[in-house]
Amino acid sequence: MLRRGISRGFTLLELLVVLVVLGLLAGLVAPKYFSQLGKSEVKAARAQVEGLVKALDLYRLDTGHYPSTEQGLTALVTRPGNETKWGGPYLQKAVPADPWGRNYAYVAPGEHGEYDLYSLGKDGQPGGDGENADITSWE
Repeated sequence: MLRRGISRGFTLLELLVVLVVLGLLAGLVAPKYFSQLGKSEVKAARAQVEGLVKALDLYRLDTGHYPSTEQGLTALVTRPGNETKWGGPYLQKAVPADPWGRNYAYVAPGEHGEYDLYSLGKDGQPGGDGENADITSWE
């Protein structure tokens, strides 16, 4: 005589307890994860600004001056029509957007030096703290 094993599933209460525990764990882990994500965007923006500063310095070594505000950062990738000493491209790819999807601001001459290069941070507004702080070439 063969005996069939009795198979039981989980009760609704057991499933609810597991879901509550998973929800609590997610509530503790998610804020830490997303704060790290914001910090990595700020670090990426700083690294991009440093790379653009180096490319601008190479441009200046070749031409004797930094690109004008009108020429902008695209002068690092495409030869401006009036530049005979241009030795670029000075970037391997197109000028990147900041980690929040906006273009870097470039002004020459700048208020803080020969040029100002900056991102307005996550909020897109001047000033701010943390992720919303401006990332600049002069600090």
